[in-house]
Amino acid sequence: MSYTVVLVEDEQLVCQEIAITTPWADLGLELVATCADGIEGERTILELQPDVVITDIRLPGQDGLSMLEKCAVSHAVILSGYTDFSYTRSAIRLGVFDYLQKPIDSRQFHETLSCLVEKMRQEDQEIERLKTSDPELIALPRSVENHVINSVISFIAANYSRPVGLQEAAQYLELSESHLSRLFKEETGLNFLQYLNAWRVNKAAQLMKDPRKNISQIAAECGFPSPGYFAKIFRRFSGQTPSSFRDHMSVES
Repeated sequence: MSYTVVLVEDEQLVCQEIAITTPWADLGLELVATCADGIEGERTILELQPDVVITDIRLPGQDGLSMLEKCAVSHAVILSGYTDFSYTRSAIRLGVFDYLQKPIDSRQFHETLSCLVEKMRQEDQEIERLKTSDPELIALPRSVENHVINSVISFIAANYSRPVGLQEAAQYLELSESHLSRLFKEETGLNFLQYLNAWRVNKAAQLMKDPRKNISQIAAECGFPSPGYFAKIFRRFSGQTPSSFRDHMSVES
C-alpha cells in the first residue's frame, strides 16, 4: 500500500529536486501533485485528500500553516528556511510530524518520510483492531481508570460536531497539549485525533439510518470539515465509502 503525497513549494528548483530525487515508491509513498502557492495547495489538498502534505511555510497566496489549518491534514512535514519560534509552535499545534530547515538534507528528509510512513502503518493497524463485526460501530473505550481521560472523552462526546482538536481539549482541562496527548495514548491506546475521528464515524453511521439526511449534511453534523475528508476517514475506519455503507444498510433492512 502506498500513501499519497501533495508537495507545496514555491521555489521551482527545490520543488523539482524533491519531486525527482525522492525515492517515493521505495518509501511507500506516491507523489500525486505539486503546487506552487498556498491557494493552489489548499484547492488541491481538498480535492485529492492526500495522506501526507509536504509544504514550505512562506508561500504566495497564503502561508503553509494557514493552508494546513484550513485543510484538516492528518500528516504534514514542514520545509522552511526560517526558524521563527512562532512558526514552530504553530506547527506543533497543528500536529505537524516534522519541521525541517532549508537547505534540505536529502538523507534526513528521506529518514523523516520513512519514519512517517511507519507511523501511518502503525495507525492503520490500530484502526484495524478497532473494527468490529458490526460496521456501524467502532470499538472505543468509553471509560478508563483515569478521571482526566474520562473528562477528555466527555469533552469529545459533547463537542465532536464542532471543529475541535487536542488544543481545545487541553485548554478545557488546563493541561499542556504534549502531556495530554501522551496520557491519552497511554490510557486509550489511540491518539486524540484517531479517537475523535472514530467517534465521529460512529455518529455518522447512526445518522445514515435517516434517509432524509444526505452525506454532506451528515459530514457537517459530525464535525468533518468537508465531504471529501469525511469519505476518506469513514472508509479508513469502516472499509467502505459512506455511500456504499448506506446502500448496504438499505439492502439489509
